[in-house]
Amino acid sequence: MDFLSIIPPIVAVALAIITKRVLLSLFISIWVGGLIAAGGNPFSAVGMTFTWMKDVMIDPWNARFLVLTALLGAGAAFMFKTGGSDGLIRLLAKKLTSKKRVGILAYFLGILIFFNDYVNSVIVGNATKDIAAKYKMSREKLAYILDATAAPMATLGPVSDWIGFQVSLIAAAIASASIVGMEPYFAFLQSIPWNFYAILCLLAVPMILLGKDFGPMAKAEHRAETTGQLIPEGSTPLSSVEQDLGDPFKKDGSVWNFILPLVALISVGVWGLWYTGGGATGKSVMEAIADTDVSIALTWGAFAMTVTGFILALIQGMSLKMCEDTLLGGVRTMLPALVIIVLAWSIGEVTSDLGTASFVVGTTESWMTPALLPFLIFIICMFVSFATGTSWGTMSIMTPIAIPLAYAIGGADLVHIAIGAVFAGSIFGDHVSPISDTTVMASIFAESDHIAHVNTQIPYALVPAGIAAVLYLSYSFIGSSIVLLTIGIVVQFLLLRYLGNRYEKRNYVKSVVNKS
Repeated sequence: MDFLSIIPPIVAVALAIITKRVLLSLFISIWVGGLIAAGGNPFSAVGMTFTWMKDVMIDPWNARFLVLTALLGAGAAFMFKTGGSDGLIRLLAKKLTSKKRVGILAYFLGILIFFNDYVNSVIVGNATKDIAAKYKMSREKLAYILDATAAPMATLGPVSDWIGFQVSLIAAAIASASIVGMEPYFAFLQSIPWNFYAILCLLAVPMILLGKDFGPMAKAEHRAETTGQLIPEGSTPLSSVEQDLGDPFKKDGSVWNFILPLVALISVGVWGLWYTGGGATGKSVMEAIADTDVSIALTWGAFAMTVTGFILALIQGMSLKMCEDTLLGGVRTMLPALVIIVLAWSIGEVTSDLGTASFVVGTTESWMTPALLPFLIFIICMFVSFATGTSWGTMSIMTPIAIPLAYAIGGADLVHIAIGAVFAGSIFGDHVSPISDTTVMASIFAESDHIAHVNTQIPYALVPAGIAAVLYLSYSFIGSSIVLLTIGIVVQFLLLRYLGNRYEKRNYVKSVVNKS
């Protein structure tokens, strides 16, 4: 398939940003893919569109993920309805006396919840969104914090389902390339300092929180601060527990109604990751994580969260009818997200059938030299993951290509750099693409308008991405990842400070001119 294969994802992203209507944009882009695959027949294109949608929904992993998402919504609904969220606010009210402190809390929670990006968004979003609203933090800013600490943190570990998946890809690529003497897990560990984007992205959050905003995010924060509007006028949050559920059953609910469901989610989820990977049969933790079934394990955790919330609601005195209404209301809050996720998966099917990734790789493969390889891998992975909305899919496509190629032209040392570049580029797309499930989850649990979240976050993501690209180009001159990272961190700090000061100065001048 030729350059036509890249048209559907470009249409999806462009229409979503221009029209601010994600569902319509995704559906049209899938139909465009069907039109290309069907040779221009519009009726066959409609048939292919719904076939792709059917195929992704009956996939066992995807079907479980849809159930998982619905259960997470139900669990969050019980937290709210039983007054657990209010209890958390009362508990933290004395400590959290400013917007910056709320942001730092969200950041540290995001770092602590490292074992899965979805769970990260659920826990951090539910723990902080009400407190953030109290101090007039825009929903876009909270969604950025959730998104910037979800996938980037999960890919670094120390233990997560992401790492298990990544190690399994490395192992398969090493075996296929017949590389002797390279241990997959240690190859992953040695690639971590070369995952420039994930590391710089995580460090950018506190730099921004303790510094000054710029670009669309600064406008969003100014709007929230001056008008109290947490989302843009006329836009719609991807979910709103308050809208769907009404007021809490008890205003003075205990913080334990928040904590206990989360403990159930985390403990059962972590145990499930270990158990479904064969931990009970004597495998090591990392071996179990590598072989785990994430969809089953996290669905168990989400079910435990919902059941715990249900029991606490009954203990509090809620009727069975109210409990059932709360459960259905929680699922209802997730309906827009569920539809978006199905459509986003369908775009993945389109790009797979049309050979989008193969086209992108094929157009650049002939240029590659040892000096350019990490940079080109990073750029290709950025584009593929942004266009398809899946970092795991991008890793699956690129790792088997990058490792043998790096070993053939640069040996084992270049392999570690290439692995870091694959994961870094894949994370970028997962972080900022409007059709990424992680980006959708951040919008859901921050209660942000989805396109507003994407528009405000992209400039913040491009800073570490741009610096990472330059660092990959510089590796052949400066061979140390630690030296390169140190330079990158300093440059990022200075650049973010400059952009914040420049934005503030320009807007101060504008306000003076307007007043005069």
